[in-house]
Amino acid sequence: MNHYKVIIIGSGPAGLTAGVYAARANLSPLIIGGLTFGGQLMLTTEVENFPGFPEGIQGPDLMQKMIAQAERFGAKVLYDDALKVDLSSKPFKIEVGKDIYTADALIVASGASSLWLGIPSEERFRGKGVSSCATCDGFFFKDKEIIVVGGGDSAMEEASYLTKFASKVTIIHRRDQFRASKIMQDRVLNNPKISVMYNTTVEEFTGEEKLGGVKLKDVNTGEVKEMKIEGAFIAIGHNPNTSLFKDQIELDEKGYVKKSGRDTHFPMATSVPGVFVAGDVHDHHYRQAITAAGMGCMAAIDAERYLGLDHG
Repeated sequence: MNHYKVIIIGSGPAGLTAGVYAARANLSPLIIGGLTFGGQLMLTTEVENFPGFPEGIQGPDLMQKMIAQAERFGAKVLYDDALKVDLSSKPFKIEVGKDIYTADALIVASGASSLWLGIPSEERFRGKGVSSCATCDGFFFKDKEIIVVGGGDSAMEEASYLTKFASKVTIIHRRDQFRASKIMQDRVLNNPKISVMYNTTVEEFTGEEKLGGVKLKDVNTGEVKEMKIEGAFIAIGHNPNTSLFKDQIELDEKGYVKKSGRDTHFPMATSVPGVFVAGDVHDHHYRQAITAAGMGCMAAIDAERYLGLDHG
């Protein structure tokens, strides 16, 4: 009874939207949602840029509604982690706990995880002033002083974007020069709203209910000083959740799942026929709930068409 026509690994916007579409196509999919289900939106308080919610919605509330919608049409959600996959033969095998689940088609929607600084106060203020997504949360920092932590292209992009809202943006970088591309550096360094503190690390975030300040350490002198801020954006990168698929599906140089590009009938196909991809596990450019959801829809339609061609 552990065989499914479609199994979806991941329960963020991509996986759950794939679940809605696959379920409505009478494929009765299994969504392996993980012990920590819901993707990165579970760490987001207010979501104001997802269509259909003019007053905004809490991230966890949005994910619960998506789960309920998928289940309404017959999707089954398993709140456990996939431990191992075998894509070398059909049906595909997915190991969850002591059980083996098999599938004729697989949708990989396991997402990506933001890299964090790893200091205790960061966890405390996450969603209360500390964020990892400028396009998600920048709007909440109108006319406020904020920092961006990082030195690569993503940090430059976040800082530039945040100048639309914040009164002042300070980039905190632990080295004496950025590793970002020249064009991105120039854009930041020529922006009057942006200042830079090189050779500096974040020691601690401070505040009461919400973020109110940050303790910064000079890596050369060891001096620690406090700075008043109301927002901090951590832009030190993301890790795609692809360890399960290493050496089984083709990944790009950053470890994200590649689309095969070989079959125009199945735009979301991977290098393994019958395996499709959706969301941030593939897309490291947009990283938005709405784009992930769109890809989840596409992957489910591709899987339905693939199964309809009787590749079984």
